[in-house]
Amino acid sequence: MYEYAIAWEWISFAVRWLHVITAIAWIGSSFYFIALDLGLVKRDHLPVGAYGEEWQVHGGGFYHIQKYLVAPASMPEHLTWFKWESYATWMSGFAMLCLVYYGGADLFLIDRQVLDVSATTAILISLGSLGLGWILYDLLCKSPIGKNTWGLMLLLYIVLVAMAWGYTQVFTGRAAFLHLGAFTATIMSANVFFIIIPNQKIVVADLIAGRTPDPKYGVIAKQRSLHNNYLTLPVIFFMLSNHYPLAFATAFNWVIAALVFLMGVTIRHWFNTTHARKGRPTWTWLATAILFVIIMWLSTAPKVLTGENADAAIAPVFQKFAENAHFPAVRDLVASRCSMCHAAEPVWEGLRAAPKDVVFENDAEIAAHAREIYIQAGRSHAMPPGNVTDMTPEERRLLVAWFESAVTGTTSR
Repeated sequence: MYEYAIAWEWISFAVRWLHVITAIAWIGSSFYFIALDLGLVKRDHLPVGAYGEEWQVHGGGFYHIQKYLVAPASMPEHLTWFKWESYATWMSGFAMLCLVYYGGADLFLIDRQVLDVSATTAILISLGSLGLGWILYDLLCKSPIGKNTWGLMLLLYIVLVAMAWGYTQVFTGRAAFLHLGAFTATIMSANVFFIIIPNQKIVVADLIAGRTPDPKYGVIAKQRSLHNNYLTLPVIFFMLSNHYPLAFATAFNWVIAALVFLMGVTIRHWFNTTHARKGRPTWTWLATAILFVIIMWLSTAPKVLTGENADAAIAPVFQKFAENAHFPAVRDLVASRCSMCHAAEPVWEGLRAAPKDVVFENDAEIAAHAREIYIQAGRSHAMPPGNVTDMTPEERRLLVAWFESAVTGTTSR
């Protein structure tokens, strides 16, 4: 049974790798086409129906690109669709959500000091929020306010800030940030699946049938694409934030999330303005730096730890690790080899907070992280980093024996 933990770790790694690869493909193509679209130049010699053109050089050759707002007079034999990058990114990301946060709900998803719910309830809240988020966003886009692109984006920002606060009232700080990224990414991918690609297919079908395509489909798709453009950078931040507790595990984590969305806007504004040849608004970098400094300041507020209190009882799901006969020796081992870093107030020079906010100050915290201890310090030598506390091979074997015997139930007191 303990082989399950190792297999799960490798499966998680494989899915994470896939997610990164597909995200690079999606974000890369998205950024390229936004830059291309903004850089188009209108010239007199363009074919009928062409909106603009762009000359580019890359890889030793030159590219001449023309854009038609509706469609060309006739369709080419081959047409490339950019959609699978988006779909694969969302599906692999959802698989990661299932593997890490649904599969490890008691450790990564639920903070019983925030909301004491079962794993099933927490997962249903997670799924429901992602689906309802898209429905609310789509209704806003199709409402009268949807005709005002910037007014709609302001309202969308308010919704995102509200969701940031809401998620921190339900999940662990780590899961709250991850879900905020998933919430936003779901909107982005659904834009592609439900709006952008179907609208493009309508235009293609009309052209093939000899009908004049309605330009409204291109306008709608353009608006959704603009939203995706400004949401991309915050999503990347939230997907990487689980490595940085100072971002997600602080009293003002939802305020930090709100400021991250603003940084995404200021950074993209610089690139979009530059690509459109409308100048270089360098003030955006100063604004971004100021926002980041504010975030750093907010992170120094007293932490809201996303785990059990020091005197909390051990959750039933982890009880077997604390009741195992090896546990007293493991407790002493963790105290001597790990506690200088993994403490509420680390004594290791240069550490202000425990790495990834993982603390080993009582039996409950050690038992709750049994799998991570087993993988990081038992089966591998990842911890302690560089073996700075001189953990011996015998001690690593003790960690392996503790976890595996607890899982199989072969040694208990």
